Amino acid sequence: MRFHRYYIGLLSGVILLILPTLVFGQAKVGTTGVNFLELGVSARAMGMAEAYAATVNDASAIYYNPAALTYVYGREAMFTHIDLPADINYEFVGLVFPLETVGGVVGLGAYALSTGDILYTDYFHPMGVDQNGNAQYFSASDMAITVSYGRFLTDKFSVGFTAKYIQENLELVSASGWSADVGTCYNSGFRNFKIAMVISNFGPDLKFISRSFPLPINFKFGASIDLLNGQANRLTFAAEGNHPSDNLEKYNAGLEYRFHDKFSLRVGERMNYDSDGFTAGGGLRLPIGGNMDLSVDYAYQDFGWLNQVHRFSIGLAF
Repeated sequence: MRFHRYYIGLLSGVILLILPTLVFGQAKVGTTGVNFLELGVSARAMGMAEAYAATVNDASAIYYNPAALTYVYGREAMFTHIDLPADINYEFVGLVFPLETVGGVVGLGAYALSTGDILYTDYFHPMGVDQNGNAQYFSASDMAITVSYGRFLTDKFSVGFTAKYIQENLELVSASGWSADVGTCYNSGFRNFKIAMVISNFGPDLKFISRSFPLPINFKFGASIDLLNGQANRLTFAAEGNHPSDNLEKYNAGLEYRFHDKFSLRVGERMNYDSDGFTAGGGLRLPIGGNMDLSVDYAYQDFGWLNQVHRFSIGLAF
């Protein structure tokens, strides 16, 4: 029985490999919307250049790979704040908890991007002020609400699903719709070697006023392995390939060193991106109660001509 279940899981992974070829064959470069869904939500992940689909084992699995929710062994909450160029802010809140009644792990997530006030300029007001000299502003925002579920099919193979409600706002006009993520994760048992596949943001086009636009669909294939796996020291290497519907293939590679699972250092490289490449970061995980752990993570991301981006994440396991 276990033998058959293993091959059912393997077949699911093959289907995930074939499906994107049908999707991406109809995609057009540079035509997708709601691109905030591609920004990433974890400082730990970005410290490793987001080579994370096979590495993730915290609440950010909601975003990176719902199949990896199975490696969150208790209740966990996460909050991430990202400072983007041009005073744009991006926030993420996630909550994960095992649910015995459904035989797996459930995750809830909320995403919000805000631009703040933007000076309004047009042909008649090139300086952004009206005839009385008063400045005019407008704002834009994006948000998403998600529900995720992951479970083991065998003792080594897990699958996961995420459903998303998405909304994009520009002043009084908005567009809304839904999308889904599907992920798989296989743990070989040798040095924690994992292989993962994820297709994200798969869903119908969104319509803004009178125009429709596709979602930023992405297919990821990643792997991770512990190069060192001692009682005190652990060094994990991860690599990942991405096939987005709106750009060329991209590649990520990262390292994470952990000391007693309390102190971490990370470094990574993002390849074939428009500008950014190098990433780095670190984190602390400390007990704050009988059954509670607090984790704090930071990541630096080189953003090319736009300088750099800083990410901060706080996690609570309880």
